[in-house]
Amino acid sequence: MAKITYIEHNGTPHEVEVRNGMTVMEGARDNGIPGIEADCGGACACSTCHVYVDPAWVEKLPAKDPMEEDMLDFAYEPDPTRSRLTCQLKVSDALDGLVVQMPERQI
Repeated sequence: MAKITYIEHNGTPHEVEVRNGMTVMEGARDNGIPGIEADCGGACACSTCHVYVDPAWVEKLPAKDPMEEDMLDFAYEPDPTRSRLTCQLKVSDALDGLVVQMPERQI
């Protein structure tokens, strides 16, 4: 289990525990975190679970695969370094303490 902090665009933090094997997107959805819409349900077919990863975590996460890179082109104000799709981030003990911030809106 990992504690993940989701920060709304307005700065409101939500720290929740997410079970290993779930995705960061599922953790937000299951805990009612506002700001992650997840329209495609985690199929990497949209960009509505886009977040900015805290700079301290960028290098600790697995690399983006080509599909995620492509979908991030559709995200609202993507950052080439910090933007990730939460449906592509599998939770494990290694993600304990992860901090992500939601963009102003999802598109």
